[in-house]
Amino acid sequence: MPASHFSGSFVVMGVAGCGKSSLGEACAQRLGLRLLEGDAFHSPANLEKMQSGVPLSDADRAAWLALLARKLAQPGAGLVLTCSALRRSYRDTLRAGSPGLRFVFLQLSESEARKRVAARRGHVFPASLVASQFETLENPLGEPGVLVLDATRPLSDLCDAVCAWLVASVEA
Repeated sequence: MPASHFSGSFVVMGVAGCGKSSLGEACAQRLGLRLLEGDAFHSPANLEKMQSGVPLSDADRAAWLALLARKLAQPGAGLVLTCSALRRSYRDTLRAGSPGLRFVFLQLSESEARKRVAARRGHVFPASLVASQFETLENPLGEPGVLVLDATRPLSDLCDAVCAWLVASVEA
């Protein structure tokens, strides 16, 4: 079955700098799905906190995650959501909006994440917050519907792996 026949939704997740946006865009284009950039739905207060170098708390993220879950629950064709989804409880909030939701976890070392974030221009998330992301991260390995990939692999290889995994899930 060609990858273009996958019509579900999935989340590209991981810490800042892992490549969520790049992989999400590549997969959305290949699969013919809508791309939803999770960061675009943060409240002005959350954006201000991050720009000031203040890590978001669970309470800060709650309304944002609930909004993303509502977006996932909307009827229609599937979508690709980019979202850090660092804690299991965050992923469970998103799963509540879309039962059977799948996650692609882009795994990256803290030093590589810091290097990548520091090299970005004009992004809301400063490199000073990378450590807080690793402190918050609960590795999703072993959770149902999760594919773990090395974020340092070439983008085309990552996209191929995601599409093959999704197609296999439809065929199973």
